[in-house]
Formats: sequence, C-alpha cells, structure tokens
Amino acid sequence: MHTETRLFAYGTLLPGEPRWQFLAPYVVDEGTPAVVRGTLYDTGEGYPAAMFNTDSTEHEIVKGRVFVLRGESLDEAIAVLDDVEGAVEGGYARVRVTTFDGDEAWAYQYGGGLALEPIVGGSWINRFDAP
Repeated sequence: MHTETRLFAYGTLLPGEPRWQFLAPYVVDEGTPAVVRGTLYDTGEGYPAAMFNTDSTEHEIVKGRVFVLRGESLDEAIAVLDDVEGAVEGGYARVRVTTFDGDEAWAYQYGGGLALEPIVGGSWINRFDAP
C-alpha cells in the first residue's frame, strides 16, 4: 500500500486515547502494531511528541500502530487530522515514516517549543511501566 493510505499513530490518536474519536471514523480496522525509528517524548501536557529519525539506532524507537485509512474518505481524514494535530502547542507536521517492517505511512512529528522528557521504551501507552 502507498504511504497516502496508511497512518502511524503513537499517542492520543490510538484506540482508548482522547483523540481516537478523530481517527476512528476513517480507519479500516484496529490497525497493526508497528515500530518506527525516532524518539518519543512526554510533553507534560497529556500528550506525547515524536521526532522521527532514520539515522537513530534500533534502541531509539517509537511504538504505535499502523492504520489503513478508508479510501473513500481519505482526503477528509487527512484534512481533519492535519487540523487536530496542528492545533496543539508546538504544532505537529505530517511526515512520511517507514516502520521496522518496511511499511510506509504518514505520521505526525512534533514541531517544537515545549520542554520534553524522553519516554523510555518508546511507548505512550506503556509509559508508566518503564523503569
């Protein structure tokens, strides 16, 4: 599948999280677990921030899920998600990422401005379980 039909979500867009309601109407299913090179941070504001980096080591990872977006509502989905993700402090930009499994997808990368604390293990969902 092409990048344009997939989204890598790692934080509040995941099922059970506050912004899932914005993504849920546009996905085909519950997605699949995925890992992308980069660093995940806690913003201290109730949502994470990711910086993706193809040069990072295998220990610098962001864990999330890849969702296939419904083709018939793809343009609407991207417009809604760009608006939602760009509305928070620091703003998030839609970028292309490649998972460890080789899948290409869109993802939202943090734009900057807040003091960030790295999340050990790269998982927003399991952030409280990290040592």
